[in-house]
Amino acid sequence: MNELARQPSARRELKERIIEAAGHLFAEHGIKSITMDDIATSFGISKRTLYEMFADKETLLIECIRREMEEELAYIQQLAESCNVLEILLKKYQRSIERFHATSRRFFEDIQKYPRAYEFLRNGNNRTTEDAVNFFREGVRQGFFRDDINFPIVNHLLRAQIDILMESDLCKTYPFLDVYESIMFTFLRGISTPKGAIALDEFIHEYRKHPQEKE
Repeated sequence: MNELARQPSARRELKERIIEAAGHLFAEHGIKSITMDDIATSFGISKRTLYEMFADKETLLIECIRREMEEELAYIQQLAESCNVLEILLKKYQRSIERFHATSRRFFEDIQKYPRAYEFLRNGNNRTTEDAVNFFREGVRQGFFRDDINFPIVNHLLRAQIDILMESDLCKTYPFLDVYESIMFTFLRGISTPKGAIALDEFIHEYRKHPQEKE
């Protein structure tokens, strides 16, 4: 495997496989509990080979976050081919819930101890602000969102609430998904027209038929 890893194409493939596997491990077990030794052993490679591809664990973590962001963007672009704005938001919400189910609370606690990775995650969210505002304005044109909303402001407030969710001790008192659900549904109700509110209520009605795991 070490010899294979020195071949450029095989090395790129191995690197992508490591990023994918490490992302799952970090999400399931937390970041601190997964060592570079664990990752190297699971792929049958030396630590030296691993460190040639990733300078340290935080660099690998950043690559895992980058991959997740790219997959999220591709998912939204695929939905945009056949869904309206509100449908895209609600499907994205459902996908986020599935992701949170597969993510240990330890991950959100641990990532704050890796400042470069945490800043990368936050900056990635900030870079999407302009796209998000344009997206909401398209929802206005489609009749789902109100036209008297200052979307740059409310989008910033939404981002701030998500940051609070990740940084505060609130989730030690309430289940993470309860807090996340409260943020998202309150936000969407606030910007929706009557047409949008009806579509949102229909989604929530179906959503409530399948209670989400809260831990």
